[in-house]
Amino acid sequence: MADTTGNTTDAHVTAPEPPLRKASWRYIGPGIVVAATGVGAGDLVATLIAGSNFGYTLLWAAIVGCLVKISLAEAAGRWHLATGRTLFDGWAGLGRWTTWFFAVYVVIWGFVYGAAAMSSSALPLQALFPDVMDLKWWGVACGLAGLVFVWFNKYAVFEKVMTVLVGVMFLVTVYLAIRVTPHLGDAVAGLLPVLPDEKDSVLNTLGLIGGVGGTITLAAYGYWVNAKGWTDTGWMKVMRLDNRVAYITTGIFVVAMLFVGAELLHSANIAIASGDKGLVQLADILEDKYGTATAKFFLIGFFATSFTSLIGVWHGVSLMFADFVARYRGRGQLKGEEVATGERERSWPFRAYLLWLTFPPIVLLFQGQPFRLIIIYGVLGAAFMPFLALTLVWLLNSSRTPRAWRNGPLSNAMLAVAGLLFLVLCVKQIWDQPWSEFF
Repeated sequence: MADTTGNTTDAHVTAPEPPLRKASWRYIGPGIVVAATGVGAGDLVATLIAGSNFGYTLLWAAIVGCLVKISLAEAAGRWHLATGRTLFDGWAGLGRWTTWFFAVYVVIWGFVYGAAAMSSSALPLQALFPDVMDLKWWGVACGLAGLVFVWFNKYAVFEKVMTVLVGVMFLVTVYLAIRVTPHLGDAVAGLLPVLPDEKDSVLNTLGLIGGVGGTITLAAYGYWVNAKGWTDTGWMKVMRLDNRVAYITTGIFVVAMLFVGAELLHSANIAIASGDKGLVQLADILEDKYGTATAKFFLIGFFATSFTSLIGVWHGVSLMFADFVARYRGRGQLKGEEVATGERERSWPFRAYLLWLTFPPIVLLFQGQPFRLIIIYGVLGAAFMPFLALTLVWLLNSSRTPRAWRNGPLSNAMLAVAGLLFLVLCVKQIWDQPWSEFF
């Protein structure tokens, strides 16, 4: 029987475990969702710029980044399945400081991210339909579309739509990678761990490793695992296959865009802007070189990339917020089974956070993003990934996790590397903020 005393010792996990289901491709789902959500337009631009600046030199770093994310997402999913508890429930057991950090983070991050996601989704639509309406109104339309879609659909429909959009992303990125005719010999050489001969090459390399697909959506993966109906250790093999599919998919996106940057931009010494506008510039370059059809095809893929990130956050982080509120209201241990029933998706905290992601950020679309808030947003965003990595190490090496499912040496090593990597990037992000202008 489950322990109802609130004690988290090995005594309450001695009940017979369910038999392990055979890993099968027909179960794949949450991995597709986390891959689609984690890889946004900004991530593709970062990889594109890495290819344009360094050619194939940092291909190995992009692949290492995917391996790091596999370990983080696997750890989050393993916690949910091994303990039957949600990740926020685990965090809350580490002390009140985790609750305060998450509360501040999710409010400020959601406010600024909402505007960024709407703007990113609007850019390709305005490029495809330049005479229809202004960029800001395209952004509002994307935000409202995401709100309506997530509000009225459960996880099963959400997953199917995400799968279709990932298919579009996959076709576009692979087509572009083939179209630019990569030099496979140079690509193979890029698998050797060599740093570019540039200033700050170490930090640039670490940024590429940590940047692509690394957001709060890694923490949301366990919630999507539960929403799929996977709630116990019987699904462990399935979850691990699903997770690997997620980051193989991410790896394909990353490698494809690095090929495009290396062949189309690096060889021609063409520079593009950082941020989402760099992809609009790429569309213009593609149109000049390959014609209007290729450019429009790319813009469709750009929209799929941006909109999957939008609706993925609208759904996944709202699930986490609903879990946070349930814990705050003193409902005891929070179970993954509650997520599996769809109860969280129908709750008022879930829908309240959906509204928070959609309507307040619209103000930022029209008035610009307040300087000080952006600095705080940057600091909190940089701090979340080391927070995730280090708390997972803590949770998965303690009696909170059944002994059979605690970290082994490889998991500990990968999570320690992830924690150190993101800690370095966090310090750099904080250091780079214009604090003198903040006060």
